[in-house]
Amino acid sequence: MIEKVNRFFKSLDFLKGIVMAIAILIPVFISKYILNDIHVGLSIALGVLFCAPTDVPGSTKHVFFGILIASLLSFILTFLFGSIATVFWLLLPILGISVFLVSYIAVFGFRASLISFVGLMAIILSFTRDYSKESLLQHASLIALGGLWYLLLTFLKLKLFPKIQTDQFFIKTIEKTANYLRVRADLLVCETDRNELFQKLFNLQFEINEHHETLRDIILTAQSKNMLSNKVRRQQLLFTQLVDILELAVANPVDYEKFDLVFEKHTEIIADFQKLMYEIASHLDHISRVIRNEETLKDNAVIPKIIKNIERNIDLYRILITMPKARVGTLMLLNLKNYQEKQVQNVISLERILNNYATNDKILSHKEATRFLTPQDYDFKKLTENFTFSSPIFKHSLRLAIITIIGFVIGKLFSMQNPYWILLTIAVIMRPSFGLTKTRSIHRVIGTLIGATIATIVILFTQNPLVYGIIATISLPLAFSFIQLNYRNAAVFITLNVIFTYALFEPNILSVVQFRIIDTLIGATLAFSATYFLWPSWQFQNIHEYFISAIKSNQLFLNEIATFYHVKGEVSTTYKVKRKKAFLDVAEMNAAFQRLSQDPKSKQIELSTIYEITVFNNTFLSSLAALGAYFRNNKTSIVPKEFDVYVDKICSNIKIAIGILQDTEILHKSTEISIEDAKISYEKAFNELSDKRDYEIAQGEEHSIKTGSQLKETLLVSEQLKWLYKLSENLIESVKKYKKNSL
Repeated sequence: MIEKVNRFFKSLDFLKGIVMAIAILIPVFISKYILNDIHVGLSIALGVLFCAPTDVPGSTKHVFFGILIASLLSFILTFLFGSIATVFWLLLPILGISVFLVSYIAVFGFRASLISFVGLMAIILSFTRDYSKESLLQHASLIALGGLWYLLLTFLKLKLFPKIQTDQFFIKTIEKTANYLRVRADLLVCETDRNELFQKLFNLQFEINEHHETLRDIILTAQSKNMLSNKVRRQQLLFTQLVDILELAVANPVDYEKFDLVFEKHTEIIADFQKLMYEIASHLDHISRVIRNEETLKDNAVIPKIIKNIERNIDLYRILITMPKARVGTLMLLNLKNYQEKQVQNVISLERILNNYATNDKILSHKEATRFLTPQDYDFKKLTENFTFSSPIFKHSLRLAIITIIGFVIGKLFSMQNPYWILLTIAVIMRPSFGLTKTRSIHRVIGTLIGATIATIVILFTQNPLVYGIIATISLPLAFSFIQLNYRNAAVFITLNVIFTYALFEPNILSVVQFRIIDTLIGATLAFSATYFLWPSWQFQNIHEYFISAIKSNQLFLNEIATFYHVKGEVSTTYKVKRKKAFLDVAEMNAAFQRLSQDPKSKQIELSTIYEITVFNNTFLSSLAALGAYFRNNKTSIVPKEFDVYVDKICSNIKIAIGILQDTEILHKSTEISIEDAKISYEKAFNELSDKRDYEIAQGEEHSIKTGSQLKETLLVSEQLKWLYKLSENLIESVKKYKKNSL
């Protein structure tokens, strides 16, 4: 517990909360005690509040333009709605249109969605001021000034703490990767249904890939500015190793059902593999603590001992079962051992990079690096393409516009003390997906009730303004710190801050508490109801788009792997880019399935079939990664024609599956050799090599490397190809069932 608290106070989220609190409190303090006009400080503080949400991790360029655009948008919207605030007949239509347009900005991606939220905040909070008593232009200008003031402090934060953003994301990525490896270890020895563990893997893979994208943006953009500085060089090397660790983890070449069958009576062997994976994960946690400066880097003495035990157990298995009966099982164990040893080497490379780095480690050139950045598409065509009820963002924008008008009218009709709290609750809670809206609604209500309860207890015990001011001040940075970490806790501190800030000016503070609760309940009810009843965006309606993207990316990755198997040599940048795309698209598909599982049960249409397709795509990527990792890390022989036959047939099946999802017929010219002929040919090659290896052993040539490596390659490649082909066939059947029953 103490460690968690200590880490929180050292986190980037807490630092951002402190910067926001400073940015808000300094102008308020100066305006009250020096300028004798607190309204100046409050206007600047609003500008800070508007721009802060766009300050999310990313390149300096993206942060700069995000805050700048947010500042400009908040100025324009504040001035617009301040000008028409008293003209009710004009206000309502412009409110609806503006909310729709501002929300619709989110089609341009995550940072655009944050700017959209800033716009909504500016619209809603423009209703809090009486412009008959102050200059609207001055108020709007001070809001823009507040945004620029926050931008200045943000750059100062980056200068004073240049490493904290990158280090925090390295730490999060390493810890998530360690958890990923633990789940993989649990899968290896599992006496129950593995579906729950697979679901954990899906979620973790999505989170890790999101962190990878952020690190790419930060590191590769920094490289273009700082060229190959030692810091950037080390960061890129660390990031490369983390990507390799994830790929190897995904590439765990285990057919779990076959593993269970082959080693049913030899579970002690598998237990050592599981121990090794747990130990690797624990050592990754140690590395994350080293980056946190909580521990000093030290070698892991346990891992070499476990590897020796594994080697002894493999030899014992070979002796007990005897050849050739033990050959398949032995090769499976050797393949798994080979992968895990490479994982250990990746972890050792992380240690070496933290200590120092070798000058011959390859660093991407700026031209290569930019290919790995995922460019945000700001083409205005996206606005027209999404202007349809098939777009979740369009439906969300329309829904939000209508419910905002309803909330505004309710506040006016019933003369609420602060009707804008209803609108604020709606804007904060409502999301395009039902599951996230439901979760945020619950957290918002619970957090508000907890905060209101705490505030009531404090008010009943004391009416000291100094105590109120201290609580309001302390709760402000804590509220901002928890926004991304835990929204329920953030709602607690937001409520405390709002209530005790009002307590400094409002004598009847208990009425503020009462209206805060009522407004929050009304806003949450409206937001939840709108998401459910007004053009709901159920995930089953568009999850096929994620399937198509994932399947296409897997096919492109397979083609790159096949090309590399033929040409060998250095891994091309194109190969790495296709690999990255496959990982990202599969992770996005996993996230879509997660959202689907949060929808109401009645809206989870064909959930089991959708789960099948999701698992097939993940397993397909895992097998591809295994195949690619083997080709990259081993000297391979001449590619047999049977390999190309399998690849051709697999790609043909993938295209058929895509055609079914897109309601188009795919024609594909296949090779003359059948898949059965290719399978027989591979089996014949394996048997010939197996007989040759038996002969070599009988002749005392137990240490012959060539035949052993060819045998291993033939078995691994043929098994992976057969598995990929089977997956592609199953994918077609599942896609057919999905299309038939989801119409």
